[in-house]
Amino acid sequence: MDGHEMEPAEHDYWMGEVARLMDELDPVPEGLVERSQFALAIEDIDAEVELEAARWADQRALAGVRGGGTGTMTFFVGDLTVMVNVTRTGERQRIDGWLVPAGEHGVEVRVADHDTAKTVADEGGRFVLTEVPRGTTQIRVRMHGGKPRTVVTPTVDL
Repeated sequence: MDGHEMEPAEHDYWMGEVARLMDELDPVPEGLVERSQFALAIEDIDAEVELEAARWADQRALAGVRGGGTGTMTFFVGDLTVMVNVTRTGERQRIDGWLVPAGEHGVEVRVADHDTAKTVADEGGRFVLTEVPRGTTQIRVRMHGGKPRTVVTPTVDL
């Protein structure tokens, strides 16, 4: 051994100390593992349908949802824009949404540890879901017409 190598026991000790310090000083945020598993557990996706992940149009809107009773969020992917307005109704919430381009597309709101709420947007692209539980939420839009595809928004705590 040269002067820079450690014995395996000493190496294990120091690696354990580093792990302990990381857990103490920069722990994994509470619920991160569960939220990540929820976001990745996309069920009922047809292998023949293209899956796309939407992005935030403006993340500042999210602060309004967390801080108050109402908030608007906008997501986009390719030619699709999904705008939702969330209104808290006690322990539940109402979600009013609009899809551009408009059309009778399927809309699903997934909330961790709850059943999925489903509806179909009207020909103008508007949809409403009432009595949606609060929690880690993800919206899926099943686009019809042209090439079928499914768009999934990022998860958000509502």
